[in-house]
Amino acid sequence: MLNYIIRRLLLLPLTLLCIILVNFVIINLAPGDPVTVTEISADGASRQEKRSVAFGSDERYLQFREHYGLTLPILFNTWAWTSQSTVDNLLKILISKKKSSQATEEMPVKEYDALRVSFGDRSRYIMDKLLFVLTAQDESIPMRAMASRFFARGGTRQAYLGSNLKTDQKLYNRKIAIDNNFLRKATFSPSDPKEDIQKKSQELSEWYIKNREFYGFEPTSLEKFKIFFFDSRFFRYMSRVLTLDFGTMRNDSNKSVVSEVTKRFKYSLTLAILPMLIAFALCQIFGFTMAYKQHRWQDYSLSIFFLTLYALPIFVVAPFLIEKVALNGHFPLTQIPIPVSGFTSSESVYSGLNSYQRLFNVFQHICLPIIAILYGTLASESRLSRTAVLEVLRQDFVRTARAKGVPPLTILYKHVGRNAAITIVTSLAGSLGIILGGSLIVETLFEIDGFGKFFYDAIVNRDYNVIMFSSLAGSLLALIGYLTADIAYTVLDPRLSLE
Repeated sequence: MLNYIIRRLLLLPLTLLCIILVNFVIINLAPGDPVTVTEISADGASRQEKRSVAFGSDERYLQFREHYGLTLPILFNTWAWTSQSTVDNLLKILISKKKSSQATEEMPVKEYDALRVSFGDRSRYIMDKLLFVLTAQDESIPMRAMASRFFARGGTRQAYLGSNLKTDQKLYNRKIAIDNNFLRKATFSPSDPKEDIQKKSQELSEWYIKNREFYGFEPTSLEKFKIFFFDSRFFRYMSRVLTLDFGTMRNDSNKSVVSEVTKRFKYSLTLAILPMLIAFALCQIFGFTMAYKQHRWQDYSLSIFFLTLYALPIFVVAPFLIEKVALNGHFPLTQIPIPVSGFTSSESVYSGLNSYQRLFNVFQHICLPIIAILYGTLASESRLSRTAVLEVLRQDFVRTARAKGVPPLTILYKHVGRNAAITIVTSLAGSLGIILGGSLIVETLFEIDGFGKFFYDAIVNRDYNVIMFSSLAGSLLALIGYLTADIAYTVLDPRLSLE
């Protein structure tokens, strides 16, 4: 068994890498990005439904995209191999706003903005080709002016942020502040006088020659291959993950993803583990009852009951529990009111309770949420348990035990129960991965600040760091769950071997 566990643990990082890769590609290929639903203002980033694309010249917009690595390709960076003809063609499209010289209609605004932003992201890798266009005397003024704008975009760098910067980082910030200011002033438009255009072109050329080694504007073949693999969103993200840096919240860079997850862990852990354990115990009891009383009234009545439960959607059951049970209701045989929302009472009340009172307070609040989460799992797992028990009851070793006169309870517990439990363990093992997902509907209706609502908000706000951490943590827990299930097989059935 030890060799098997070691092999599984060694395969765990590779499996997680494949899972992260698939999720990362899907998330980044999804239409839009965090900025499509964000308005950048002096007060920070806020939700704005009507804003579709921010302008590439907006420095706050650019800083926001740089911070999330959205200015890079997803997996591989081929921009360093962009040809001069490609650059010329893209500049002409951006000037004419038409896909080709033969086109009669202009490009849709959304498509044009996407091209402009992507070309701006590429510009830092094609600075020499942009310089060639903006300094070409035989080139049209609009082409040269457009090239100067993207040349400034490619040369612009983002400063290091934070209060504990190193000396070299501070020196770098000072230099790029001077360079960024120069590039903003050195760009020109088609309406500028020819003398100014010529002067600014010369200044940009001199600046390029002076700084091309410092900024790496002319990479060698080896450097281009490094750019191909390392200058990508996925590599940047994995380089942070390997150092256990899962990033910060999109709306508040002072809050790390891990800290926000830790705050909600106890809520989702409770609402996931407790229903799982209760469902495992109850489904065994009901499954045995239906199987042992097959084709009798107990079997038919329980089957109809569980099929009815399984057909009831949670968004119907949860409001019913709130309105018909909790509101103005009390726990049976007591005068204790049933709480409608929250995981505990208010902080002022909860802090004044002792340990036993706090435990009872939590139980009062999570009683209905657990019922809302439990009933569906219990219905499906009980039917599955019935099938598993019936299959084991038909085995030869069970008939042999009966023929030897073994008591029925001993047969059910020792021979049938352990073998039938393997099927249930397999079914429940993968559910360990949903701990971080929680139950969105239950957490929303009962106002529990768990992972379900947390990750739903992350998806709505395109908070990539939270979404990726969710998939990573959920996948890790699911893999641990399957490994635990494999080990449980050998405990339930000694005949099984993991070697």
